[in-house]
Amino acid sequence: MVKEAQARIKLNKLLEESGWRFFDDGKLKANIVLEPKVKLTHAAINALGENFETSSNGFIDFLLLDEASFPLLVLEAKAEDKNPLIGKEQARKYAKSQNCRFIILSNGNLHYFWDLEQGNPHIITRFPTPESIKSYRRFQPNPQKLITELFGRDYIALTQMPGYASEAGWKNEAERDAFGRKNRLRFMRDYQKRAVQSIQDAVADGQSRFLFEMATGTGKTLTAAAVIKLFLRTGNARRVLFLVDRLELEDQAYKAFVAYLKNDYTSVIYKERRDEWRKAEIVVTTVQSLLFNDKYKRLFSPTDFDLVISDEAHRSIGGNARAVFEYFVGYKLGLTATPRDYLKKYDASKPTTRDPREQERRLLLDTYRTFGCDSGQPTFRYSLLDGVRDGFLISPVVVDARTEITTQLLSDKGYAVAAPNEAGDTAEETFFQRDFEKTFFSEATNRIFCETFLKNALCDPISHEMGKSIIFAVSQNHAAKITQLLNELSNTIYPGKYQSDFAVQVTSLIPNAQQYTINFTNNNLLGAANFLDAYKTSKARVCVTVGMMTTGYDCPDILNLALMRPIFSPSEFVQIKGRGTRKHEFTEQLFDKELKVEIGRQEKTRYKFFDFFAVCEYFEEEFDYDEVLKLPRPGEQGKEGPLPPPPLDQYTYTGADTVKLFAEQVVGAQGMKIDRMFFEGFENTVKADPILQQQVENEQWDQAIDYVSTHLLDKPADFYTLDKLRRAAGVDRRLTLREILEKVFGLIPYFKAKDELLDDEFQKFLLDASTEEIDKQADKIVAMKYFFKAYATDGRLRDIIDKKQLTELNVNSTFGMSDFKAVPKEWRDRIPEYVKDYVPLNQFMT
Repeated sequence: MVKEAQARIKLNKLLEESGWRFFDDGKLKANIVLEPKVKLTHAAINALGENFETSSNGFIDFLLLDEASFPLLVLEAKAEDKNPLIGKEQARKYAKSQNCRFIILSNGNLHYFWDLEQGNPHIITRFPTPESIKSYRRFQPNPQKLITELFGRDYIALTQMPGYASEAGWKNEAERDAFGRKNRLRFMRDYQKRAVQSIQDAVADGQSRFLFEMATGTGKTLTAAAVIKLFLRTGNARRVLFLVDRLELEDQAYKAFVAYLKNDYTSVIYKERRDEWRKAEIVVTTVQSLLFNDKYKRLFSPTDFDLVISDEAHRSIGGNARAVFEYFVGYKLGLTATPRDYLKKYDASKPTTRDPREQERRLLLDTYRTFGCDSGQPTFRYSLLDGVRDGFLISPVVVDARTEITTQLLSDKGYAVAAPNEAGDTAEETFFQRDFEKTFFSEATNRIFCETFLKNALCDPISHEMGKSIIFAVSQNHAAKITQLLNELSNTIYPGKYQSDFAVQVTSLIPNAQQYTINFTNNNLLGAANFLDAYKTSKARVCVTVGMMTTGYDCPDILNLALMRPIFSPSEFVQIKGRGTRKHEFTEQLFDKELKVEIGRQEKTRYKFFDFFAVCEYFEEEFDYDEVLKLPRPGEQGKEGPLPPPPLDQYTYTGADTVKLFAEQVVGAQGMKIDRMFFEGFENTVKADPILQQQVENEQWDQAIDYVSTHLLDKPADFYTLDKLRRAAGVDRRLTLREILEKVFGLIPYFKAKDELLDDEFQKFLLDASTEEIDKQADKIVAMKYFFKAYATDGRLRDIIDKKQLTELNVNSTFGMSDFKAVPKEWRDRIPEYVKDYVPLNQFMT
């Protein structure tokens, strides 16, 4: 009876958390009844914990009512050790007898939501609210209407300007192009139409998940807008959620949807319209903002969105972020620019490998599986080669540029140098490509990188200065060094022309860095012209970044890209390479009509991709380099002598230390009064800081954390420290500075305790598995959860499991051999692997 009682307690809590009521509260009527339609008294609800199976039909069924007290939803409950799906047919009969469309099947740990008009049950992690079910009930999708919807190239243009075809400017063929540009009309290309049609075909085959693999620069956002219109227009979606993984993509997607669809549908960025998002048909947000502290569960109900689109799906649903995506029921569409070709070497027999390439392939495989493409075939594909063949994209001129040192760093033996050790002596130490600029530093190598880049970069065809460029550095510190070197060297090439404006560092710690990227695209970064007044092009010619401009950054007049760091992620490599593939007509920036006629069309036909670390070779088995440059060796061409031994950035102390004072004092959950006052003082200080307020409002968390660490922590006045703040919070685990800031600014209601976080992580783990896998082991969920929690929090158990020393479980008090045997065999390796890959264990430390 214990398992029945535990399930009952959990179901009561889940229902109440989602706004369902067992009792009248004076203003609102109770909307939960039990068979046979008898409202509970407080005494009855307490008694149920001991007598869970009193109903003649087995477990007691919950009947949830609408605002008029008519049956709305059936909740079929099973004990914790039983699969909730065994009550499926029983619940269906009961729901039909009550004229209910919706069913929840649950054993307290695993829950399914079932819309009888929409096919199969879906796993959910939170029960839908009465309001969301009320709205969802009005939703009457018609897949056949979606399948038969006709659309042409002007599917989006008809929303932008419904009567464009009757306008004089359009009818006159000579004026048509200018008319279209003036009104910013967007017409779909043939392959974009085929992408939308592929969804119609998939829906006709009974599918609800789709994946588009489209190369960077092929218009994924425009295609997504057409898909959104298709679902909204045909009544197969009431509201759409568009998930991105970066702030700049959030703003970019929002502006695109406004430009394409504003005449028919309203788009909002969630954080800017927190109280009015329900009035919009399209809601755009970052997955990170919803994931932190499971904010998505508090903000939304599983039935609030009928179509969820994940931009750059391999990242925005990777790891724990997948929980956000899977939380919602309905149709799912993933967009990715990473080709499935990177799956070709995936080795499923090596689930524990730490090879970055293997992990990336695994992530891609998970992405394809998530969208119902287990075979590796997406719903629709349009590759970079397709775009180049059809004349929409440009392939790079790859410049293989390796110095003597980077060549040795790239070799299997690495680069050996005499370096100081802990004892103060010198000893031979070997560095590899991963060490570059992190533990190995070479001023001469950086200088050669910059000299080679400046000497061989493509020039702007109009102004003949160096073309606009992006350089990708190892770290923010490395970016600062490269920026300084480029400005020094450019002053010798263009004396007095730039005054240190030639190169600009664009990284997260630079104030207004995001605006810099926008200005660079708009050709007004640090000025709009430098060589030719009538030609608008950014005065700053090079942006040096680390990761800000890798994804979704649209700057079509880029002529040079440079990798001054090694890359081990194929998706990141594809994204970076894609920054240069867009076509461009340079004379569009020229305002002198006579000069424009004289020069004629100047189209972008190529861009250079400088590869200083053989990244292309790393990812491609065979690659025909278009251009190989012979670099000067260190010491040649005026360079002075051999390189000095590289300094080490880190020093590790290995001596002894002893404990001088040891005392224990148990403090309650609320902490000591002085601790609470200390935390309140920190709250007041933080809230009064206008810079920090703005950073938190804009979700600039890296800058906010750095600002607090630099300006507020470890200062003599109050001497706030992260350790003191953690103790003052009185939580049984380790808090991050971001969590503390979220609590201070009211973005989270409280700090979750360790066990609550573990429950959340386990729910994400369930969402990571396929429904079929969970269905098979639904009666073992309790055992799996116990193992999951124990492995995540017990270092000794992790050591036993990882080293396969299973006999030690016989004497392990917290998790024994009987507990281990209760876990299904196929999950005994999978649970530890998931925890190691996706669960941040530091958060459970005290």
